[in-house]
Parts: sequence; structure tokens; C-alpha cells
Amino acid sequence: MPTNEKPDAIALLKADHRKVEELFETYEKARGADRKQAIAKQICTELIVHTIIEEEIFYPACKGAVEEDLIDEAYVEHDGAKVLIAEILGSEPNEDFYDAKVKVLSEMIEHHVEEEEKRVEGMFSQARKAGLDMDALGDQMAARKKEAMQEFETNGLPPPETRTFTGHQLEEGAPVDEPSDNRAAPDEVRPAR
Repeated sequence: MPTNEKPDAIALLKADHRKVEELFETYEKARGADRKQAIAKQICTELIVHTIIEEEIFYPACKGAVEEDLIDEAYVEHDGAKVLIAEILGSEPNEDFYDAKVKVLSEMIEHHVEEEEKRVEGMFSQARKAGLDMDALGDQMAARKKEAMQEFETNGLPPPETRTFTGHQLEEGAPVDEPSDNRAAPDEVRPAR
């Protein structure tokens, strides 16, 4: 593609996917808490911006042109990722489960990308086949992406906003390495019921 051409919507989204995949690979090889935290923050920033442009522009444009189930699943997948993003941004690399949270986020994103990019039945294929104006969508998304990045550089990252999760209150249980009142300690055997 010549350098003076702007990417269409799908090319822009795929470029985001490749960038985040590279960042996850970099994280896997990273050593040192500061380095890991910097890469994790970059991953989270890229994903937050990516979800904004998909949720505000791309997914609404796909309504009626792409299988509704695919769009619904994409929103829920985003919200699951946002929960992990909030956990990662709110913790430090030396805390329990930090690396595990980054790894699970990577796996979630890998699945999400696969669903969008499937050759025939994927969201991108269906959107292109439906004749959506990918150039116009690409322009809108590129402008919104630039705006969001500038916003975050000025004001910092906002807390991720979920669209499909209804705000159920979750109770935080005892840490994994400490038994709670209703679990047997490792050296304790509970009688069968």
C-alpha cells in the first residue's frame, strides 16, 4: 500500500491487532518490574483505544450487516478484557497474579482477534461482504483514535467502561494461598456429606 493512502477500517483494526500481539510477545520476554509495568501499560492503552473505536464506530456500523451474535460476543469479550485491564493497571508486577492476568488477557485478545478475522464467517469478512464503506469508517476511526490518544496523554487513562456487564457486586474472597472459613486448610480433611 502506498504511504499516502489511509488504511480502511479493517486494515486499521488489523494493524492494531498486530501491534498488541507484538507487545504481548515483548512482555513475555521482559525482565524487571519497571519494564514489565511499562509494557503492560502500553498494552492496556492500546486495547482501551482499540475498544473505543470499535465500540463507538465499527460495531454500530456493523449492526444489521454482521451476525448479531458476533457483535454481542465482541462487546462481552471487550468487557471481560476491560476487567483484566483495570486489574493490571491497578496493580504492580511484584503482586500475586500480575503475570497471570497479563497472560490471560493475551489469550482473551487472541481469541477475540481470531473471531473478528476469520476468513469467511468472521466479523471483518461479513462487514466487507455487506458493502460497508470501509474507507469512511477508517477515516472516522483514525480521527477518534488520534483524539483518544491525545486525551490519554493529557489526562491519563480513564478507568475502563463496560457496556454489557451490569455492575453486579462481586465479593472478594480470601486470597488463594489463605484458606477461607468455608474451605478446608491444606492439612485438613473435610468429612463427606
